[in-house]
Amino acid sequence: MDARDKILKYLRREKSASGRKISELLGISRQAVNKHFKILVQKGNVIKEGNTRGAVYKIAGGVKPVQRFKKRYNLIGLEEDKIFREVELLLSLRKKLSKNTFDIINYTFTEILNNAIEHSKSKDCDIEVLLEQYVCNFTIRDYGIGIFYSIYAKFNLPDEVSALGELIKGKTTTMKEKHTGEGVFFSSKSGDCMAFRSHRMNLIFDNIKKDVFVKEKRFIKGTEVKFSISRASKKSLKRIFEQYAPEEFDYKFEKTKVFVKLFQKEYISRSEAKRLLSGLNKFKKFILDFKGVQSLGQGFVDEIFRVFKRQHPDIDIEVENASPPIASMIKHTVDNKI
Repeated sequence: MDARDKILKYLRREKSASGRKISELLGISRQAVNKHFKILVQKGNVIKEGNTRGAVYKIAGGVKPVQRFKKRYNLIGLEEDKIFREVELLLSLRKKLSKNTFDIINYTFTEILNNAIEHSKSKDCDIEVLLEQYVCNFTIRDYGIGIFYSIYAKFNLPDEVSALGELIKGKTTTMKEKHTGEGVFFSSKSGDCMAFRSHRMNLIFDNIKKDVFVKEKRFIKGTEVKFSISRASKKSLKRIFEQYAPEEFDYKFEKTKVFVKLFQKEYISRSEAKRLLSGLNKFKKFILDFKGVQSLGQGFVDEIFRVFKRQHPDIDIEVENASPPIASMIKHTVDNKI
């Protein structure tokens, strides 16, 4: 039972509780408790009464029932825009979501369903859309070859884990004649949370925490994609596109971001750097996010910031969230490159 389940169980029994009481009960910080309550309030499980330290939390009463769309489709000849239109009409999404949230759901739903239609080699696909009081979610599940396996096989990668990196960087597609490879990348930036589960891997984009995680799960056939966004989200597709396809690059997708720790937490060799850099020469600018990375070897740093940069002088490399030792090593390499 996780922390939020424990909170709900306690509130059902005791009717109400303060943040301080829950903090003592679970043995976690007030800050952590507040984060849990924020999510529970957004989902409509809990209501907050009062402000700041005097606030108490109760199980929500009179919460609007969840609206659900659930259906299985044969993928042969399926058109993603028509299916979204069906969902939109049955759940009245255009009326019940703000325009920016509706546009995001429309974009991500059709992009992911199109991937299932054209890439999965699955006969059928299950679709579920949930319209909750504060959150809109959808799940698209096929039973085909699997998204990570598809990339692994197409590009002759060492394993399916290597396919994770290619997917995250963007511009990777197994059908260049039909796709640019941008859909999954921009979809992953659009919601509060998005997860791609296939075979034994679950790739999670948590945009609330501004992080990416990989978890090992039990084996499933095909690909399951889960997407979630707050109905009160302030995100907009326009701003997301502007961030990675800015005016300076003629609004083309020429900028990406790589979460370095996704591959491993310690890097030593030049070969590790080359694997990380694979495909990044397609961009004019990329960001290396070192959050969670514990150590770097001199060879790894030199390969990126001297060798690669010398080979691609027109590509800008930015660094984010580097610890002081890592930042110092990168600075030393940059300052001494020839």
